[in-house]
Amino acid sequence: MLKELHPNIRIRIYTSFLSRVIGSMIFPFMAIYFTNALNAFWAGTLLMLNVLVQFIAGLYGGYLADILGRKKLMVLGEWMKVIGFIGMILANSPWYTSPWLTFAMMTIISVASGLVNPAAEAMLIDVSTKETRAFMYAVNYWAVNMSIMIGLIVGGWFYKTHFFELLLALFVMSLITLWMTATLITETYIPQGSTTKPYGIKPILQSYKTVITDIPFVLFILGGIAVLAIEFQRNNFIAVRLEDEIIPKSFTFFGAFDLSIDGIKLLSLLTVENTIIIVLFTGVVAKWIRNKPEQPIMYAGFILFGLGYAILAFSNNFLILSLAVVVLSVGELMYVPTRQSILADIVDDSRRGAYMAFNGFVFQIGKMFGALGIIVGEAIGGIGMGILYVVFALLGVGFARLAIQMRETKGTIVAKESTM
Repeated sequence: MLKELHPNIRIRIYTSFLSRVIGSMIFPFMAIYFTNALNAFWAGTLLMLNVLVQFIAGLYGGYLADILGRKKLMVLGEWMKVIGFIGMILANSPWYTSPWLTFAMMTIISVASGLVNPAAEAMLIDVSTKETRAFMYAVNYWAVNMSIMIGLIVGGWFYKTHFFELLLALFVMSLITLWMTATLITETYIPQGSTTKPYGIKPILQSYKTVITDIPFVLFILGGIAVLAIEFQRNNFIAVRLEDEIIPKSFTFFGAFDLSIDGIKLLSLLTVENTIIIVLFTGVVAKWIRNKPEQPIMYAGFILFGLGYAILAFSNNFLILSLAVVVLSVGELMYVPTRQSILADIVDDSRRGAYMAFNGFVFQIGKMFGALGIIVGEAIGGIGMGILYVVFALLGVGFARLAIQMRETKGTIVAKESTM
């Protein structure tokens, strides 16, 4: 059935998989990189700035994709990634090391991602149909999870000792994805209208004005931000804490094979555990929640998700940490599909593109809170962060519930007015 998808879709899934495999060996550990090279404050600050840059670039990239076309923007972004990876190699070579140059190159890569991602998402919608879209996103979901799992397994074992070699591999992969994007993907959108395009900030803000003034939708987005702020702690505060606090332990298997587990390797194992649970049980949970009330399942998922991460914030017991991942994984399986379904009911169908584009910014803002967690965690400690995660989960429930109530009330008023 994969062959039935448009060639652009297949190429995008392939390039995304390849780049994520190598990227997941490096970028989840950059909080540790900057903490060791500088300190926790600068690590959190730089990562927050990096996410902010990608957030702004994403806003602009989504707008440019509609006035320039999809492929042109994707190719430009891939070229920028190549340049950024070359810079990261030069900044982390055996002969010269600079965390500041590394940050500058990461900023270029973030701008590139902000240009590529909205254009790629728009391109996928351009060439898919209502009948193929669900299958397309299902395949992409599996590809994302599998690529991240493979990348984290390799990165957890080789990040400390072979960082330079991993950067070289990432550069080679960027060349491959650039070639595939430039030669194999076809343009799917030809802009219409005047040749004079407004590139300023004002037209961008005007295009999102309707979305921002929809209070129920904004509240629902805030609930999503609260929950995703928890998730992005894994590669920030939790990663730094495990790397600092976990004393390496050696395990012997079959009486001959010795394996040493430190904080970074433990983090990769916990992430792999989460990914395996998601991959194996998504279908089972999706079948279970079918025809059941979505709101209670979503709220329960938020709370389980927050509780699981709360345990990861302070425990150093391997078994307890593993059980916490089971809890948060169950919560994730419960809230992700129900939240997406409820979101589809909340958005204004006449402006679905703008609404869904704005929903994508939830991830960028969540990443900013994730980076901020390094600084906050330094001040309040693991137990304090655990309590904060639970509070954020409850905020997610509160914002989502308020949004749904307001939308239902608004729908009732509209229905009454239409009968008069």
